[in-house]
Amino acid sequence: MKFKGIIFDLDGTLVNSLEDISDAMNTVLQSLNFPTHSYDAYQYFIGSGLRNLVSKALPASNNTDQQIETCFESMIKEYREICTFKTKPYNGIVELLDHLATQDFKLAVFSNKADELTKKIAAEIFPDYFDAAIGLSTESLKKPNPFEAIEISKNWNLKPEEIIFIGDSDIDMLTANNANMFPVGVSWGYRTEKELTESGAKVVINNPSDLLLIL
Repeated sequence: MKFKGIIFDLDGTLVNSLEDISDAMNTVLQSLNFPTHSYDAYQYFIGSGLRNLVSKALPASNNTDQQIETCFESMIKEYREICTFKTKPYNGIVELLDHLATQDFKLAVFSNKADELTKKIAAEIFPDYFDAAIGLSTESLKKPNPFEAIEISKNWNLKPEEIIFIGDSDIDMLTANNANMFPVGVSWGYRTEKELTESGAKVVINNPSDLLLIL
């Protein structure tokens, strides 16, 4: 099967956004006199959406639904202002996208980050590369639900098996398999190669250029 499209996860795959996300959440925690967390800790909070991250970052004694919602709104407000301050593409990503663009591959982003922020980061850091940048707008459609990935394949008029789904987490590999797309893990993100393989990655690549070997 010849691959004709590629769907990328955003955080941990295309961009290293760990510090901006962590800084925004820590600002909220500091404002409430709650304990803050290190960047290493946030590495394991990322992947299932920012509301989930807020829940993990809050103290267990202050983890009510109301507290989560209030802090989520504060975190989004803070993060919206700084979401591209420290966030940068991983080495080799821009060169990979440049090459793919010359080969007429269909390219899209699908993230569990809020849809507004996914679109903002994709547009500011990667202008003109992607046919679509889809984030989370409805909790029920959050990865590993494959609905949005399948909708992208329909818009491209491609079969799911003609599409590579590339990401850095178990959630991404589960999404790819649920959508019947080819799951490729990346080792430079927020999870280990072992976790990616155990979650269904067919291949784990160590550099963006390694994707060309699959193509």
